[in-house]
Amino acid sequence: MRLVLQRVSSASVTVDDAITGQIGAGLLILAGIEHDDTADDLAWLVSKVTQMRIFADAEGKMNLSVKDSGGDLLVVSQFTLHASTKKGNRPSFIRAARPETAIPLYEQFLALLEAEMGKPVARGIFGADMKVALVNDGPVTICIDSRAKE
Repeated sequence: MRLVLQRVSSASVTVDDAITGQIGAGLLILAGIEHDDTADDLAWLVSKVTQMRIFADAEGKMNLSVKDSGGDLLVVSQFTLHASTKKGNRPSFIRAARPETAIPLYEQFLALLEAEMGKPVARGIFGADMKVALVNDGPVTICIDSRAKE
């Protein structure tokens, strides 16, 4: 599973002119699920996301996690994170999980995040044509891959 974390002042996702998820300060998480991802990948990522110290403390240093800072989460599914650009100019998405595999893992990821954060997680709609708006704070953008454990 690949994630792109963006520390934001605000973020929202819109589907068919209706906002489906919106947050203030926190993390926008773009989530790409690979065909061989497992519950172990999800658990590792939830721990990493909720404990990563990328929010400023009282001295302005990145010492707080999203959980410590009271921030919110917005998760948007994005299969294009698994694009392979090795051959030609048209990306291949063969490593991205099919919906019948990806949707249950996506839902489980959201449930685990909510349990760890102790509050609801805003979200997009899996497979929909989504419009994502954000104000990147910093900017701080971090990529995480559960296969590489980085």
